[in-house]
Amino acid sequence: MTNRRIFTIGETVYDIIFRNGRPVAAKPGGAMLNTSVSMGRLGLSVFFISEIGEDKVGEKIIKFLCENNVGTNYVHKFRDGKTALALAFLDESENANYTFYKLYPAKRLAVDLPEVKENDIVLFGSFFAITGEVREQLMKFIRRAFQNKAIIIYDPNFRKPYLDELPKVKNLILENISLSSIVRGSDEDFRLIFGVENADDTFRILKENGCRFLIYTSSDKNVEFISEDIKLAVPVPKIKPVSTIGAGDSFNAGIIFSLYKQQINLSELAQIDIKTWKGIIETAISFGVHACQSLDNYISEEFVVK
Repeated sequence: MTNRRIFTIGETVYDIIFRNGRPVAAKPGGAMLNTSVSMGRLGLSVFFISEIGEDKVGEKIIKFLCENNVGTNYVHKFRDGKTALALAFLDESENANYTFYKLYPAKRLAVDLPEVKENDIVLFGSFFAITGEVREQLMKFIRRAFQNKAIIIYDPNFRKPYLDELPKVKNLILENISLSSIVRGSDEDFRLIFGVENADDTFRILKENGCRFLIYTSSDKNVEFISEDIKLAVPVPKIKPVSTIGAGDSFNAGIIFSLYKQQINLSELAQIDIKTWKGIIETAISFGVHACQSLDNYISEEFVVK
């Protein structure tokens, strides 16, 4: 698996972060971009699939991705529109409330998609994964990855502002789950989508829809892993966060980093023992905790060196 590759597919935004009504940082963002940057800094073979405007902000983001070893071969650069902006307002718990400014072209994600091979790793999710304008292209890519036996990780990242859209998109979420090897989501995600309050009920729904592995996060509480044979809870250390914006995205990078470095393929997921899963989750937690301790959306270069 020396030629194994990682693909993330999702939205690109430029985050402008506010605290107490004042801007305190600005940086490239979007859930899949954030995860890609962390993995690029780790030296993994990662490619980001997205769309970005041919403007000053877009140029800045592309330059940033290249500097962080993220492949941009599959980023669609469009002229008829602008790179999306996200204003992130941190509350007293350093969680973000967002206002988005988007101007996309009529034809979205107009890029030749890569051919995913067996044992490559694919990460997708957030509202991008249930957006009608990109859905056809996205599903073409994910179904091909599924057929070719890639490891597919889905992070729904479904938030309260989207709740009015749920009746229209719930079947799309279920389809995403059915094509996924692992679903990693928060208690808030599953409470909003399915009305469930715990990992056991969430896993039951996932299993009914064809997914066999759940990683369930609960903010600063335990992270739970459930499969047909294993159930475990791993504690999360108590910290005072600076920003939680990149926590989940960095957590996802930790999962992928472990699978990649340990050369775990799709057929071996069901054979991983509880000790190994515990190590994978602990690595992911360490990535997420680190990201919470700065205004960056990704793990730092200093963290990678340790």
